[in-house]
Amino acid sequence: MYHANATDPRIIQGGMGVAISGWPLARAVSMTGQLGVVSGTALEVVCARRLQRGDPGGHMRRALAHFPFPQTAQRIISAYYRPADAGQDKPFRPTPRFTLKPGRALQELTVAANFAEVYLAKEGHAGLVGVNYLRKIELPLPFACYGALLAGVDHVLVGAGSPAELPELLERLAAREPGALSVRVQGSTSADGEFAARFDPRDLFGPSLPVLRKPRLDAIVASVDLAAALAADPATRPDGFVVEGHEAGGHNAPPRGPRRLDPGGQPIYDERDEVAPDALAGLGIPYWMAGCYGTPQALARAEAAGARGIQAGTIFALCQESGMDPNYKQRLLALAGEGRERLRTDGRASPTGFPFKLAELPDTLSDERVYKERPRLCDLGVLRSAYRKPDGSVGYRCPSEPVDIYVERHGGREANTVGRACLCNGLLATAGLAQQRAGGYTEPPIVTAGTDFTGVRHLISRAHDGRTYTARDAVDYLLGE
Repeated sequence: MYHANATDPRIIQGGMGVAISGWPLARAVSMTGQLGVVSGTALEVVCARRLQRGDPGGHMRRALAHFPFPQTAQRIISAYYRPADAGQDKPFRPTPRFTLKPGRALQELTVAANFAEVYLAKEGHAGLVGVNYLRKIELPLPFACYGALLAGVDHVLVGAGSPAELPELLERLAAREPGALSVRVQGSTSADGEFAARFDPRDLFGPSLPVLRKPRLDAIVASVDLAAALAADPATRPDGFVVEGHEAGGHNAPPRGPRRLDPGGQPIYDERDEVAPDALAGLGIPYWMAGCYGTPQALARAEAAGARGIQAGTIFALCQESGMDPNYKQRLLALAGEGRERLRTDGRASPTGFPFKLAELPDTLSDERVYKERPRLCDLGVLRSAYRKPDGSVGYRCPSEPVDIYVERHGGREANTVGRACLCNGLLATAGLAQQRAGGYTEPPIVTAGTDFTGVRHLISRAHDGRTYTARDAVDYLLGE
């Protein structure tokens, strides 16, 4: 079992959004000696769209040239690559959507895309690289993890649900054995284990598989109870914890107390949702604090209480190397520099049911006008949930899809659709990969960030142009250098 040592990073860069924590950011952070992390969310879509954009810099094709299964890589390039001059205003070709039994092409794309992202983040240096996954997005996880393992990922970080099954999954995949992850099917009364996302790498790539190293697993938790339960069982015990408070960006854990809303409609958190920096010190597992810990003072406070360090997101989401579209990045930086940034925790926006932090920016999905004008559709399905149909078969639905389809065709409750936003399309748009619709309509972005902009403002004030800073600047600031 892994324990804290001198090689542990003091800073973990958050795995943010869809392609916000892309390989350029993770690589830049890793080269400073800290833990750079790529977001593993929807990488199959990200890779396909980058190829259709002409693969600027040739990075995707360079990474795929090192994929251990060349014929698979060539099939992906043939399917999606579009030269840069081939009309970049064309709609992106759709990628298949995950089910309990995904097709071979989607399996290959998911494995290869996760390999490519981690490979590029690790290219040319000896630093550590992690990948961040959401347990809530369960159907791709075995395939995604295997791709990251093929590239030699050092840490796997998992949140938005309990990662209790991940130690065994990673162990089996590293040993070139079949892996499975249980899938919750709404409306099912069957015994646990009937439904699972299953993956046998030998079925996809044959018997000659490379020897892999099992990465360290860091469980992202919001409560001491979950951390203690995971730590108590050798089968679920992770190698590290990231303790993430509700001030962090992206998805937050719901409040532990009764459901209450403030006058602005935000969920109300109280002392039951706070985890003290020393609360996990007795578990004997390294841990990092996150959520309003993105300053050197907060780092010192966390370490003094027993934490190995901190995870920081917002300060890296707005640096030069992040994957956020420059337009939205500069607008948020300008607001932050003037102390006028506005964040809200929206309890309805995410189809997952988890509260989601929104940066309020005009012309994004946080703008009520933009939200109402967007045609309601679900064509990516990354956040779809499985449900049991009346005939016993399994279907898939998303509360962000058209209301009549969700209710009449998929048997959902209309109340679940109220206020839902399409995070899949919105987050891809934030990363500059917006889908072009018929009639010239472009998918609008949805921007997320944490509530603490202290470090961002400090770095802007010291930037030579007063507008931008690098990932190394952020690391140096956090370390007090």
